[in-house]
Amino acid sequence: MTQKNNSSALATLVTVFFFWGFIAASNGVFIPFCKTYFNIDQFQSQLVDFAFYGAYYLGALLLFICSSAIKKDVLNNWGYKKGIVYGLLVSALGALIMFPFIDNAQQGDTAVFYLVLIALFVVGLGFSLQQTAANPFVISLGNPRNGAQRLNLAGGVNSFGTTIGPIVIAMIIFGSTPLSGDMLNEMIKNNEIKLTTIQYLYIGVGILFLAAAGLFHFSKNLLNPKTKESFEPANKAKTSLIILTLIIAICFSIIFYTYTIQVDKTKLIENFRLLFLSISLASVIVCVFYANKKASKNSKGWGAMKYPQLVLGMLAIFTYVGVEVTIQSNLGELLKPLNNSLDNLNALGTKGMNDAEIAPLISLYWGGLMIGRWVGAITVFNPSKGLRKWLLILVPYIAFGVILLVNFGKYSVFEIILFAFCIAIQICGFFLAKDSPTKTLKIFSLLGIVGMGIGVFASGEFALYALLSGGLFCSIMWPCIFTLSITGLGKYTSQGSTFLIMMILGGAIIPPLQGKLADIFSIQSSYWVAIICFIYLLIYAYRTNTALSKQGINTK
Repeated sequence: MTQKNNSSALATLVTVFFFWGFIAASNGVFIPFCKTYFNIDQFQSQLVDFAFYGAYYLGALLLFICSSAIKKDVLNNWGYKKGIVYGLLVSALGALIMFPFIDNAQQGDTAVFYLVLIALFVVGLGFSLQQTAANPFVISLGNPRNGAQRLNLAGGVNSFGTTIGPIVIAMIIFGSTPLSGDMLNEMIKNNEIKLTTIQYLYIGVGILFLAAAGLFHFSKNLLNPKTKESFEPANKAKTSLIILTLIIAICFSIIFYTYTIQVDKTKLIENFRLLFLSISLASVIVCVFYANKKASKNSKGWGAMKYPQLVLGMLAIFTYVGVEVTIQSNLGELLKPLNNSLDNLNALGTKGMNDAEIAPLISLYWGGLMIGRWVGAITVFNPSKGLRKWLLILVPYIAFGVILLVNFGKYSVFEIILFAFCIAIQICGFFLAKDSPTKTLKIFSLLGIVGMGIGVFASGEFALYALLSGGLFCSIMWPCIFTLSITGLGKYTSQGSTFLIMMILGGAIIPPLQGKLADIFSIQSSYWVAIICFIYLLIYAYRTNTALSKQGINTK
């Protein structure tokens, strides 16, 4: 393809990245609304993430199992273009079945909530197929050396979707008229604000998915590339992943069962639920490291899992997606007024917010990811060294201006200054990292630890904006982790990429775990989960550098 065709193809391709961001970020507003509407606890509300991100894992696993069965890469047989088309059609099905699932839904009808989860799961399955195809497709559209920068550019479009998604969803559900917390709760209780308001949104989204599928199918600029790599079987790895899936399914089934029987919400039953959530988390860690230990002794049947950089990267993707999602998914509960608060204060000691009022802050959080990804995409345009330095300073604040425009009049001057200061810290991080993936991960993981620590131990708006800064520090991690994890894999690169996509599972397990900790302890202290996630990412940056150095691979 010519450079012009590549640019046109890339422009067409990034449309799917926008869809992923729009739907995923909308969950940040949808989750607290579901908690209020269905009268469920914090753990149950996080099942929105469990259904959505769990579908990514299961979709990638099913592709791998099917490929193993026929001894050919299913996606490669289809080609990346067809893979995206099929994924869009699956997501369209999930969006369209939302209409009958929530038709005539009433406040407190928990059965409808589980139907919503099924629809979101189907949407997520389609996204899994799209993402598995789209990431290598973007890399194939030019020099592989600049593949990470093209992914950042696509990620910037994705993050624009995450920035406007919460605002659009909030307006559709709650309208544009400001409501007090009591007024909003009363309107939900009286069915004046209904879940059915999102029916037509998902009809529209489903139609857009179908239109995008048509655009991809008939686009002459988009070829249907396939990799030349042969499929590498890994039967032992497949078996271990199936066992992991069964363990997670059993653990969550037991937890779900405790919600269907008549039991008092005692500390004992809550600790019982937390135990099985912890087992789910531990099973992921044990499975991955067990596979690598066995593969180091006899690599036959383990495929890409014999490489330590991939195993470490799988847990890094798991942790990264988990922390990126859990910070914003639990934010709505953090900002709600405390039950015993006489002066309408939340856990941070600031003014309590209702479900409709948190949308600008969810937008700001995801906007932080957009800022970092726009900066990461600068290299795609090959600026001179001097211009690049200026762009590192200017682009973040231009992106911030877009966020402020989307949320015009929603932030105070003090809040704008606070977040602008957080952006300045991020810019310093980019200058210190000097485009090194390992340095970038070390610096931004450390900044994430500091930000989450302030959020847990401090109070007021400083604590709130420290937590919101997590979006800035997560922003650039995906391409860094992905690139380092598949470095040196050779013929196992495609398989390694599939394993990494599976680890989006972190978004399905970590937010519910934090939600249950919030139910048992407190919502602010539950953000220790985010601190621990960033600590692992810091450890990963050091460990993967060591692992690659032993293989004679320079990561600088």
